[in-house]
Amino acid sequence: MRWFLFILFYIFVDIYAFQSIKTITKNQWFYGVYILISLLLLAGIIYEISLRGSEKMMEPPRMYVFGIFLAVFVPKLLLVIFMFGEDIVRFFVGIFMKFSGSEKAFYMPSRRKFVSTVALGIAAIPFASLIYGMVKGKYDYRVLKYALEFEDLPEAFDGYTLTQISDIHSGSFDNHEKVEYAINLVNEQQSDAILFTGDLVNNVADELNNWKELFSTLKARDGVFSVLGNHDYGDYVSWKNRSEQGENLDRLKNSQREMGWQLLLNENKYLERNGEKIALVGVENWGAGGFKKAGDLDKACEGIESSDFKILMSHDPSHWQEKVKTDDRNFHLTLSGHTHGMQFGIEIPGLIKWSPVKYRYKNWAGIYEEFGRYINVNRGFGYLGYPGRVGIWPEITVIQLKKKRNTV
Repeated sequence: MRWFLFILFYIFVDIYAFQSIKTITKNQWFYGVYILISLLLLAGIIYEISLRGSEKMMEPPRMYVFGIFLAVFVPKLLLVIFMFGEDIVRFFVGIFMKFSGSEKAFYMPSRRKFVSTVALGIAAIPFASLIYGMVKGKYDYRVLKYALEFEDLPEAFDGYTLTQISDIHSGSFDNHEKVEYAINLVNEQQSDAILFTGDLVNNVADELNNWKELFSTLKARDGVFSVLGNHDYGDYVSWKNRSEQGENLDRLKNSQREMGWQLLLNENKYLERNGEKIALVGVENWGAGGFKKAGDLDKACEGIESSDFKILMSHDPSHWQEKVKTDDRNFHLTLSGHTHGMQFGIEIPGLIKWSPVKYRYKNWAGIYEEFGRYINVNRGFGYLGYPGRVGIWPEITVIQLKKKRNTV
């Protein structure tokens, strides 16, 4: 039933959008190409989601089908808005003409070529943007730097730097050279610690096989630390039994250790410098709204003092909003990812910061502060679903911890 409704909606949008094409040109060959592309896209998306959807596997070829579908269908939705708006105007003009005596019978004026031309011009913007996002945007890495001040930061850690990456989604990558460039960019920051906040794969540990050697080159003075994200557990793919899924997770954990990463599974580690220390706390995934809740703050904090300066790694920012920011143990800085900034939005520093994901997550990209406690939501290193990024670019975050000085 759902596919029947989807096909009806698709056909309605397609026919309506086609009206703008007919207004612009009478070329029958152009009409044929339009109809052929529409049918191929409909067949492709039905095949990928209906026939292969039970596995929910997000492999690069499949993602490109989805990406091309978006690049073509979203502009058509814009065309429908313009055409429908014009039809409303035409309808009321027809009524006015009839009752004013200008016409004996109700007659709707024909569509105007100018409106269709404007509609097609505006629709070309998302089409070009979505194509650019797939070709260039997904590997357009940005280094974002922040300095955060804390009154109770140990003196020895004044100037300590952290590089955060998140949401690698290694099963999506299709360009080793671009990813290698990004890994080199991370190392060039020469931070004291590198922190990875979850979603190393899309679904299965084997996705990491072609990337282990590259990711093992990540180096920092105090080490590379990681936690698990919701995709790392293999919950979005079918397994023969729980044991098979458990073995997959074990392989992923072991792979991280083989890469030299220190995986924190509801546990903590002290980072020490000149006799002083700060606590690095890592929890497993905890997410609101039906996501896995394996994170255990109590277990993760065993052995540390409430007065310790604490950095928490927790994949899903809803954890901070729901549990962490008001916790009496005072987690000074939380590092999360998960949202990807929806891989689509508009960001102009100082002017606008918007993405549709803001309506789902209060904390979705960048630094937020409440009660004197901070969270950084990394926009993600990789991509998932739509194989690209538009306006929300892949991110490498560098955070410098500063001792707040009292000024007179």
